[in-house]
Amino acid sequence: MKKIILGLFTTALLVSCNSNPDGFSIEAKVDGAIENGTKVYLKRINEVNQPIDVDTTTVENGKFIFTGKVDSLDLQYIFIDKLQGNIPVMIEKGTIDVAFQKDSLGFAKVEGTEQNELFSKFLDNSRSFSKRAMSMRDDFEKARASGDVATQEALQAESNEMQEQAKDFELTYIKENPNAFVSVLILERILMSKGLAEDEISKIYEALTPEMKATAPAKRVKKQLDLTKNTAIGSKAPDFSAPTPDGKQLALKDALGKITIVDFWAGWCRPCRAENPNLVRVYNKYKDSGLSILGVSLDKNKEEWTGAIAADSLAWNHVSNVKYFDEIAKLYNVRAIPAMFILDENGVIIAKDLRGPELESKIAELMGNI
Repeated sequence: MKKIILGLFTTALLVSCNSNPDGFSIEAKVDGAIENGTKVYLKRINEVNQPIDVDTTTVENGKFIFTGKVDSLDLQYIFIDKLQGNIPVMIEKGTIDVAFQKDSLGFAKVEGTEQNELFSKFLDNSRSFSKRAMSMRDDFEKARASGDVATQEALQAESNEMQEQAKDFELTYIKENPNAFVSVLILERILMSKGLAEDEISKIYEALTPEMKATAPAKRVKKQLDLTKNTAIGSKAPDFSAPTPDGKQLALKDALGKITIVDFWAGWCRPCRAENPNLVRVYNKYKDSGLSILGVSLDKNKEEWTGAIAADSLAWNHVSNVKYFDEIAKLYNVRAIPAMFILDENGVIIAKDLRGPELESKIAELMGNI
């Protein structure tokens, strides 16, 4: 059964009663005995999704405090030695009150500042989905162990329905809380996972408050949306040039045919290699009618790139900087491969990301209209 993963996120910009008007104070107390001197860590997640230490303190008489300066809104996590789980906290100006039981950090009560209140509102609902998901997973495992196929299928259907409900909840939350930092974080996740049409994401972004648009994740969302517009159907494909296998520079504008396929691929990419026979068939069928293909490899070394060209009999133009997801991939907002753009004779994007029969059908239609 599919696992349901609901992201935890965050929000805020409010000055509350705090001795440091430009900073924050996290004041926490625990319900349950924790030994004095137990270490507590405040961590944030870095660019490669790894937790790194921000600050460290210790528990004294069931309490601990973190203080610091707020440079920008941020979602950070409290970890306590020898205890499972963590407590997500929005770092913003003001005094943040945290109360929790030592055996259930994930259900801590965090309040006292605007963004933490908004975050708590989001978590209260998302936790209900998590509880249901855990219960269904347990029931599914029991049904599988007993060979009860009918129950497994029913639970799978229920899980799929709940995932849609969770998605709807998140979208509703974002639209109803455009002033919440957690809304921005959810929106960025949806954009990166392609969980919603980009025009819908753009509408939601535009509805965010100016304060939220000024945050770092919102700026990343805006940058990605701008890149997407550059490669939207109807847009002129951004020009680029890169080395061919023999070391010469070849620009996109010099590789255009009546119809051109710009194919982002790599020798190490199994789905790309699986699609190559279809590309070869389409190319051989229409090359004399004006079809051109420009392969843009995201390989890491030249030998793997040229070896794959030879092995798959890819008899068309190829370029690569041999730098993995390089500046050309960024220019085209390519974050996963295979990725494909179909251009007309003027370099205007007329279709993208077609494979198999859909690609062949589209090329046949376009070549028939020339």
